[in-house]
Amino acid sequence: MSELDIRELECFLVLAEELHFGRTGQRLYVSQSRVSQLLRSLERRIGAPLVERTSRRVVLTPLGQRLLNGLRPAYAALRAAVADARAEAHGVDGVLRLGFQGTADERVLNAIDTFCSRYPRCTVEITELPLSDPFGALRRGQVDTAAVLLPSAEPDLVVGPVFGTQPQTLAVSVRNPFASRTSLSAEELAECALITPGEPAPDYWRHAQAPTVTPGGRPIPRGPTVTTLQEGIAMAAANRGAMLLCAPTASHHTRRDISFVPVSGLPGSVLALVRRHGADDARLRAFWGSVAEAREPEGAQELPELVPAEEMSRIAESVGAVMVR
Repeated sequence: MSELDIRELECFLVLAEELHFGRTGQRLYVSQSRVSQLLRSLERRIGAPLVERTSRRVVLTPLGQRLLNGLRPAYAALRAAVADARAEAHGVDGVLRLGFQGTADERVLNAIDTFCSRYPRCTVEITELPLSDPFGALRRGQVDTAAVLLPSAEPDLVVGPVFGTQPQTLAVSVRNPFASRTSLSAEELAECALITPGEPAPDYWRHAQAPTVTPGGRPIPRGPTVTTLQEGIAMAAANRGAMLLCAPTASHHTRRDISFVPVSGLPGSVLALVRRHGADDARLRAFWGSVAEAREPEGAQELPELVPAEEMSRIAESVGAVMVR
């Protein structure tokens, strides 16, 4: 252990994510030359190159990839152990960074309110996640946990409490032939182009939010790809395509140029908390516990009411929440 230098290991982990010396330096608040120096020192310590660097790109060597695979969970466990010890010594305090997709309904905000009432020394900061990148902020360490739309089949992430299943609606322009309908079947989606979240979201996740075929196997045309929820809603309003949204999100975004039509025959939309493997400190355990308590009882059928804007502001102020893009 005396041969290990935590600065070298941290530098290597960030470089393996960024594959760019300049961006690695920016994230670590050091110069690009310092990044090179730390990498060379680690390579000398190991005895072989970990990175291949050309004028155009940076790639890990096979040895570098194997080191990364072993180092990631070990480093996450090390950070969690330190965080746990700190929490045990000082109680649950500091800042919990929560990433969020979709619309904050009453259960979500109540969970935050309950958590902060129990742990007044801990502030919750809420970061809005791009629709097209549900897992990136977690991997980059920008949030501690995230409420994202399922499914999640990411091997480095753990799925926790589920906020509940919500029925699907289709957002269409008032000029769309479907706008006057009171409901649609999933098979009728073959008659419209679905707006789809763009990359870097994995294909399986994108197709879950915007299916490529109906349950009966009919192909569904592709509409525009979008980065954010607001882009998707704007595209729907402009009649560039239709967008599937859960019922609470649809209710929250009511506007005169869009109709929201319930769709039957599709799996419900599910929002759940996700965290990195090994990132399990006292704050996360306490917050996940608060969310689990706030979930609707088994067998409940009623949709949660959305929190009015003034009430949302009150709760946000009481918990110290910060909304950012």
